[in-house]
Amino acid sequence: MEVRAATEQDLDGVTATLTAAFESDPLWGWAFPERDGLEAWWRFFVSSALRYPWVLVADDYAAASVWIPPGGSELTEVEEASVEPVLAELVGERAPAVLELLERFDASHPRGRPHYYLSLLGTHPDHRGEGIGMALLAESLARIDAKGAPAYLESSNSANDPRYERHGFARVGEFERPDGGVTVSTMWRDPR
Repeated sequence: MEVRAATEQDLDGVTATLTAAFESDPLWGWAFPERDGLEAWWRFFVSSALRYPWVLVADDYAAASVWIPPGGSELTEVEEASVEPVLAELVGERAPAVLELLERFDASHPRGRPHYYLSLLGTHPDHRGEGIGMALLAESLARIDAKGAPAYLESSNSANDPRYERHGFARVGEFERPDGGVTVSTMWRDPR
């Protein structure tokens, strides 16, 4: 498996992989029930994250991950200010519920100890079950361990929690989707 840092030329490929990966996700499928909305949302986030060398791609977009390095942010201040209008455009009257979800992510995020944040990890459905997503995670964590840094993520699908635990993550908290339909696990991993 080849893993490389994505560049701006990879925006379409990474966005397509993550959109396909999360289309039926119990959290993000609820937030963005229309595929076009989910695709636009991931494009917004991936485009911003490409300013760091931590958007990683496995093979030919079989899987992709978006890491935010210590001291970084998912969005710039200008992008952050545009979140509400973007949500209003993408999900209309559902925007307040999705905004509440985003606020729950933010409120649960650990503060005070620098860490790498796994914002997104997805495997294209054509490659599910091949181990590529977890291999990409393992490669990412090896790079982070080499820097002696911890890592943090939120798991939007409880079926993935044991996979993260096998890679050294431990559940440290949780929060619910605004309608109570899904519980999101927050997970931390100390460096090895």
